Amino acid sequence: MDKRTPIDDALPDPGVLIVFGGLPGAGKSTIAEALAAQIGAVHLVIDRIEAPLKARLGADIGPLGYNVAYQVATSNLDLGHVVIADCVNPIAMTRNAWMSVAMGCQAKMVQVNIQCSDLQEHRRRVEKRLTERPRQGLPDWQSVQARQIDEWPEADLTIDTYMRTPDESVSAIVSALRRLAPSRFGADPFARGVMGSG
Repeated sequence: MDKRTPIDDALPDPGVLIVFGGLPGAGKSTIAEALAAQIGAVHLVIDRIEAPLKARLGADIGPLGYNVAYQVATSNLDLGHVVIADCVNPIAMTRNAWMSVAMGCQAKMVQVNIQCSDLQEHRRRVEKRLTERPRQGLPDWQSVQARQIDEWPEADLTIDTYMRTPDESVSAIVSALRRLAPSRFGADPFARGVMGSG
């Protein structure tokens, strides 16, 4: 006998949290934006959350931007959405906090480490962003190099953006999602809009 109720049937599927990490200029946002458009995910950009907080409270806001993002992610995961957290995510503390968010929502978590192995290309990207967006408070190359980045052995996928195009990077992440969260994404390339229709 089926004991499910109409309320059970109306409950959303568990959410999926895709956590990006990597230095500024490595290519995180380019890939995250393309992935979000392709799979219909909520795209949380820590820089955009922090910008108005810094404008109001000053440059030293500590973990406040991340804390806001954790709450926004929780709200969306509880609704069964796929959420992409686009952030530097440099230390074990922030990574563990994202894991706590996923566990609290009974969501699957997929961790993606974005790197650029060629220092000259990485520096070119950082300086190009400064030229194109001079008023957005983006870090310069010296600041990027000074950032503390802990080793991330728990990452499910590491992508070198010097070796892959953005499209290739997105394809690699989609393949990983099918493998790591098959109940949500499945093997069908058109399931749940994972690959889109166009």
